Amino acid sequence: MSELTLRPAVETTAAPDIDMTTRLGSVTFPNPVFTASGCAAAGQELDQFFDVSELGGVVTKSIMLAPRSGRPTPRMAETPSGMLNSIGLQGPGIDAFLDKELAWLASRGARAVVSIAGGTVEEYAKLTAKLRGRAGLAMIEVNISCPNVEDRGQVFACDPRAAASVVQAVKRAAPSGVPVFAKLSPDVTDIAAIGKACVDAGADGLSVINTLLGMVIDTDTMRPALGGVTGGLSGPAIRPVAVRCVWQIRQALPDVPILGMGGIRTGLDALEFVLAGANAVSVGTTIFGDPTAPIRILDELARALAQRGFTRFEDAVGLAHQPPVVHVPEGPDPVGDEPAEPEHRPVSFEGGS
Repeated sequence: MSELTLRPAVETTAAPDIDMTTRLGSVTFPNPVFTASGCAAAGQELDQFFDVSELGGVVTKSIMLAPRSGRPTPRMAETPSGMLNSIGLQGPGIDAFLDKELAWLASRGARAVVSIAGGTVEEYAKLTAKLRGRAGLAMIEVNISCPNVEDRGQVFACDPRAAASVVQAVKRAAPSGVPVFAKLSPDVTDIAAIGKACVDAGADGLSVINTLLGMVIDTDTMRPALGGVTGGLSGPAIRPVAVRCVWQIRQALPDVPILGMGGIRTGLDALEFVLAGANAVSVGTTIFGDPTAPIRILDELARALAQRGFTRFEDAVGLAHQPPVVHVPEGPDPVGDEPAEPEHRPVSFEGGS
């Protein structure tokens, strides 16, 4: 990389005057757009395109206690409107991460959301304890979509009791005042039930959603395309699923902060999550094709809110849950002599399954 780094301009006109602040747990963030775990490492690669401290937060790649080489190659496969990844949580381990990646984020003035992953409840607790006293740490995201090696490889996120046990351990070990968010898997029958179990165990909020489990078979080799056989599906293909999950959790847990993610490519995509109930959004897979995507989407979201008459981001959160209203203006009754009374009638929309 050259010493002179040029960051392309994202906008061509003045940004709208919108209060974009949002609150996740006990922390207020300057805006609601974050990176998504696993799609931008710790943000250093993105910093050549825009100042990562301008985002609400940088969600790091999930880190484990020890260095990890990950799964065998091939690790990625394209799918219609998305991609499968089977990286296997490759990483340098928590100690190297703290000394390099987290220290760098702190030096840039970025708000770090550290994603942690483990194979046992004890590993999650040890990881969390190592985050105490670290500069730049704004929030902890608990990646519970990992096999529980103490329970026949059952994924923590698919069992309410296992998910709750991880969250409880992390919450006990977490630094005071640092919110703990549990990242939920969509590969369950009732995601709201898993979310409630996490909140009851002490989670300050929920990250919704992780990737969906998928598979691709190469029709030339007639074998699985990924070295690890299955992988996590991400990208625009999963957005309707992610929006549905955010909606269901907001209905079941109306006061719990939600960080929404899954296939966001534009500001209008982000707005869809917000209207469904997300207090903030994470931008992930689209970064591979457009590294300026997070800061562009932040600008597009602000403009979309302004165009719809909002002056504060938080006023849009969960708005789609409110019933539509038809405003009937005052005036003479077109079919009678009596003046019509103003009405505010909810409009009923019936949908099929």
